[in-house]
Amino acid sequence: MSQSKAIILGCAGLSPTKDELALYREERPWGFILFARNLSEPEQIRDLVASLKDAIGRPDAPVLIDQEGGRVQRIRAPHVEAYPPAARLGEIYEIDRGAGLRAAWLMSRLHAFDLTRLGITVNCLPVLDVLVEGSTQAIGNRSYGRDPAAVTALGTAASEGLKAGGMLPVMKHIPGHGRALVDSHHDLPIVTASIEDLDAQDFAPFRALKDEVMAMSAHLVFTAIDPDRPATTSPKVIDEIIRGRIGFEGLLLSDDSSMNALKGTLGERAADIVAGGCDIVLHCNGVMDEMKQVVAKVPELSGESLRRAETAGAAFRPADATDERAARAEFWALVSEAKA
Repeated sequence: MSQSKAIILGCAGLSPTKDELALYREERPWGFILFARNLSEPEQIRDLVASLKDAIGRPDAPVLIDQEGGRVQRIRAPHVEAYPPAARLGEIYEIDRGAGLRAAWLMSRLHAFDLTRLGITVNCLPVLDVLVEGSTQAIGNRSYGRDPAAVTALGTAASEGLKAGGMLPVMKHIPGHGRALVDSHHDLPIVTASIEDLDAQDFAPFRALKDEVMAMSAHLVFTAIDPDRPATTSPKVIDEIIRGRIGFEGLLLSDDSSMNALKGTLGERAADIVAGGCDIVLHCNGVMDEMKQVVAKVPELSGESLRRAETAGAAFRPADATDERAARAEFWALVSEAKA
């Protein structure tokens, strides 16, 4: 059987088209990612997930989603509860650290209940970006806050809650997106902070969680490290900072290659991501022409990238015995009782 390609793909609608299925079969993506456009009700989501996995003949293929809570929650009510944003967990932590950590763990554990029953196995959480004054709302209340120690503690609890529920986390956006003054979906953020300030604040949560098996890159330029290329495509940032100073040895996913912080055609972006040192190229929007451009420039997984992908795939563990009803009651009590 041919090796998977170093890519995660989306699809355009509620079920894959004949052309999409043919592309998946031919190109063998390592995994898939789902967005709101792909999600209507539970049975449809389960069918979609099954058809994606069947197309590549890998029932264990990872299926990702951004189910953070707040405004970045791809599956919404009435199918799952409307969870608060990370900033609310940060507020609870400021009032009572134990309650904040418990709430962060419980919310992730509840995400795992919601998602695993649909066949979704990877949640792109926690957001470890440490906010600074004046930064873009692209992160905003998706962050736990401005204190690196609090972000680290809450991010750790969130990661552990997902793993306890049989899922894997993806920490993002390494090495830190909290200083971005513009939204990388539309423009390229330029960060001028010194390496000392970055090391003390932005990199700190990622360094603390460096043993997680997956992380997602940040589409922004750090002028103190590489003034010419965003982190996602910068060998200097990836080798010296992410792999070196931070010490992350796991599977590095790019953020979405269709975001306008990156320049060039989709094929050029994919080639730059691979050359920069990311293990996996992420393409999310399901636009067929773009997917064809991207897959043409992405290699099969091999070498260290293959080893990291296999390590991630082997990291799943069975869900613990948490009682779902009790966990939900405890979580919402913590959220309602903590007054900011």
